Amino acid sequence: MARETIELAFLVAIQHLPPQQRAVLILRDVLNWTAIEAAAMLDISVASANSALQRARATLKDRLPPRPSDWGPAADPAAAERALVQRCIETLENADAENFAKLLREDVRVTMPPDPLWFVGRDVFVAGLVAQFDPASPAYFGAWRALPAHANGQPAIAGYVRRPGESIYRPQVLNVFRIDEGMIAEITAFPPEVFASFNLPESL
Repeated sequence: MARETIELAFLVAIQHLPPQQRAVLILRDVLNWTAIEAAAMLDISVASANSALQRARATLKDRLPPRPSDWGPAADPAAAERALVQRCIETLENADAENFAKLLREDVRVTMPPDPLWFVGRDVFVAGLVAQFDPASPAYFGAWRALPAHANGQPAIAGYVRRPGESIYRPQVLNVFRIDEGMIAEITAFPPEVFASFNLPESL
């Protein structure tokens, strides 16, 4: 349950399994236990555990929508989330709008409460980033640094800007992400006044 990756269809399908097959399937394919560990927990032989797993997988293939036959655990969602956040930080600090764009869904939605300003679409949003990253542009902000954060259970990054002629990076924006299938589907950008609520540094 802690993995938060079990689909509703999977939960429904396993109800059709006999208790022992259901238990073996959960221990092996959800909790990633070994055959020996599962057999010991259920007080059955390893051969029986493997046989029950094979029968359970065969039943699920008949009752689930088409999907990869490997029912082993997916990659740790928390690790994937941290990796995505780190890539966001790197692209921001390197002023790399092109690679930041690769992290966004094509229909990404960006809002900036309480302002009524919003963007829909990767190209529109990234065009604004290009201007903010370009020292020759009137929209240039300065050099960026960022820290990973969380807000309302969602991944976020706290962005700090060092304005031209200054030596200190000051709070600029807290970007909260909604991630869908490994890409950023939505960004909610909050003003620097919220930094104190998240125990973020006053400057870098």
